[in-house]
Amino acid sequence: MISVATWNINSVRLRADQVERFLVQEAPDVLCLQEIKTPENLFPHEVFEKLGYTHRAVHGQKGYHGVATVSRIPFRDFSKHDWQDNGEARHIGVELLGVGNGLIIENVYIPAGGDVADREVNPKFGQKLDFLERMTRWAEKIERPTLITGDFNIAPLECDVYDHKALLKVVSHTPIEVETLQRFADAHGWVDLGRKHIPAPERNYSWWSYRSYWRAKDQGRRLDHMWASPEAAAQTRSHRFVEETRKWEQPSDHIPLITELDL
Repeated sequence: MISVATWNINSVRLRADQVERFLVQEAPDVLCLQEIKTPENLFPHEVFEKLGYTHRAVHGQKGYHGVATVSRIPFRDFSKHDWQDNGEARHIGVELLGVGNGLIIENVYIPAGGDVADREVNPKFGQKLDFLERMTRWAEKIERPTLITGDFNIAPLECDVYDHKALLKVVSHTPIEVETLQRFADAHGWVDLGRKHIPAPERNYSWWSYRSYWRAKDQGRRLDHMWASPEAAAQTRSHRFVEETRKWEQPSDHIPLITELDL
């Protein structure tokens, strides 16, 4: 049995103590981080090294974006795609060795897409849709058991947001984003582990804005995901979210997800 976690940490250096607290408490075998906001040479390697996460793949940049995968299980670097074709650090892929041998874990941070759901008015929205379309072409060619995880910045189901009708025109829940994400899902037959193990319409939020009092209003969205190839999905035994991290002092606006696989 192995466990894989994902977390948009919103600055790994700022929240290194929270990452350490999470790793000590939950002890996943693999942790995929997004929005690390640091180049590799400034990544806090020592935090992970002392906890036994001696295998690390970091694709970062100064101040923005960035992803990292850390593991107690040996792995090899497998892939690093630039689906925006602009040099932003938004993806890293690894192949597990030893326990879980052969499983590919793709860690991705899909662009948020700005504030206006119109590619003519807001180029960032078009970049998000194009990013997903490039991922779709890539997914059509996958032949290995794969787990893709990270901050997708899309809440696809009506029950994945606190108010479906109110958010239909809000970036992250617009019909065109949901349709584009569904094409990506269909391209490889991905299984949404969040809804395999926590069936709709059960509450399953992973993000709450800093601008609203989230505990009182619970205005959440399910923006973070773990999807698996059909053969890998069949080996998953549990999936859960760790909501308490959102109550920690100066938290990330996202919470971690953890999946266990019988490998």
